Amino acid sequence: MAFTTLRLPPYPKLVTNNRFSSIFASQFHSSALPSRLVLGSSSSCVGTLSLSINHHSSRWSSTTFTCFSQTSELSVSVDTYGNNTERVVVLVIGGGGREHALCYALQRSPSCDAVFCAPGNAGISTSGNATCIPDLDIFDSLAVISFCSKWGVGLVVVGPEAPLVSGLANDLVTAGIPTFGPSAEAAALEGSKDFMKTICHKYGISTAKYQTFSDASAAKQYIKEQGAPIVIKADGLAAGKGVAVATTLEEAYKAVDSMLVEGIFGSAGYRVIVEEFVEGEEASFFALVDGENAIPLESGQDYKRVGDGDTGPNTGGMGAYSPAPVLTKELQNVVMESIILPTVKGMSMEGCKFVGVLYAGLMIDKKSGLPKLIEYNVRFGDPECQVLMVRLESDLAKVLLAACRGELKGVSLKWSPGSAMVVVMASKGYPGSYEKETVIRNLEEAECVAPAVKVFHAGTAFDSDGNFIATGGRVLGITAKGRDLEEARDKAYLAVEEINWPGGFYR
Repeated sequence: MAFTTLRLPPYPKLVTNNRFSSIFASQFHSSALPSRLVLGSSSSCVGTLSLSINHHSSRWSSTTFTCFSQTSELSVSVDTYGNNTERVVVLVIGGGGREHALCYALQRSPSCDAVFCAPGNAGISTSGNATCIPDLDIFDSLAVISFCSKWGVGLVVVGPEAPLVSGLANDLVTAGIPTFGPSAEAAALEGSKDFMKTICHKYGISTAKYQTFSDASAAKQYIKEQGAPIVIKADGLAAGKGVAVATTLEEAYKAVDSMLVEGIFGSAGYRVIVEEFVEGEEASFFALVDGENAIPLESGQDYKRVGDGDTGPNTGGMGAYSPAPVLTKELQNVVMESIILPTVKGMSMEGCKFVGVLYAGLMIDKKSGLPKLIEYNVRFGDPECQVLMVRLESDLAKVLLAACRGELKGVSLKWSPGSAMVVVMASKGYPGSYEKETVIRNLEEAECVAPAVKVFHAGTAFDSDGNFIATGGRVLGITAKGRDLEEARDKAYLAVEEINWPGGFYR
């Protein structure tokens, strides 16, 4: 049995859909090459890659090579030859827990050849779920387009809202790169709460009563007329922190002053939405949209308050679970028919078709039992994305490509039975000031305490000794699946207790 060893430089050009780079073509006929190369990463050693090819076999055995530095080189897996399914190289934009979960799901997709993540984080780079590109400026459209061209990227998935609002998807689509994420015009559904409310009013979508203000005195007069409790929101993007639920008039006035007078949220708080307080149960509803059609994802529910017993200030989310019992199948149908589809139709009529994921923050009104739209996000929620991606069994890359092409009609998704839960571990002091670069240990051990446990990284890096350190407020998402919610919860907390992080906390 004869083998040929082929030396590849760092960052070899990807081979997808039976396309191959000159480094391969110069030595082998295309029919002898595998149709799939899957990229991962490894921090175990530094070196070059040796690819062994069996000239006497008509099939390829699966072989994994992982001898690359974590910072700048790739590892390659050669998968079984013979599958003619369309395959694609994917670039995920972002570096948080949501993006780690998306990379995890995409890496498992049969139609996905390779996953890049820019900028990514330390956990993503060592998980094998994606190859991180930390030096790619995700707000520089030309740089992103150049990277996609160089590496044959056939699908870009934009995770965070900020690049979407700034127009990254516009530029990528103009360059002919399929992009899952809305245009800047459509992303205004999240970028401006006033725009979202205007769409709701125009197209008959049920939402909380509101008024928009840029003058503090006028806002306070309206609050006095309406009474408390009442909700005050910054109009623009405020990293999940621009919402105040005021139980007294004094709290409401203070919130208005902090946004309109003191400017604590900068330009995001130059206008405020004063909204009625709707009593009920919150739920998160997600739908994939291709501009004209929409299909629902599984339901989820998150917990935003920082403390035990749902106390303390609002955060970006301290945990979540899926499915959400409050969103029955009947209620999900109501959400699709009365909220999601009218929004999709309305955006199309406004001349800014929405392509991406619509994340509807709902309140199930205690009085009527019907859903009201509280807010729209134009990307996957975090931490809900983490519980959704561990439950998803469909080919995510294939489905997202269908959305980019306007081909979602008739598509259905497959989900694992049972439940999933994520417990977020955050730096002590969050959502206020917190210490950075605290050391985190025992993450590998945490994933091994029980089956179906996955640790998603939201804000980690390496110190000079190679230890994981915290670099953000919400740092880890400890996610587990179980037969039911109770089993998923027990597994998640068992894994949390295994992690050695004196600088962190959880609820």
